[in-house]
Amino acid sequence: MTKISVEVPQHILDDLQNHIGTDKKFVSLSDAIRAALRKLLDSLDEIDKRHGRTSKISKGKLVEDSIKKQ
Repeated sequence: MTKISVEVPQHILDDLQNHIGTDKKFVSLSDAIRAALRKLLDSLDEIDKRHGRTSKISKGKLVEDSIKKQ
């Protein structure tokens, strides 16, 4: 898995820590961030669909397709 470094305001990390740990929604900070990114990407995909845009990965490169409305 690829590792990244990101600057995050302390108040966001503090809020996130309330949801991490035993008997909570996420088991780790990494787990919470991955889930948030998945949800963001799903939302962006939905927005693109509503605007008639699609995107896909082809051989490691992002390919933009426009869907013409008929």
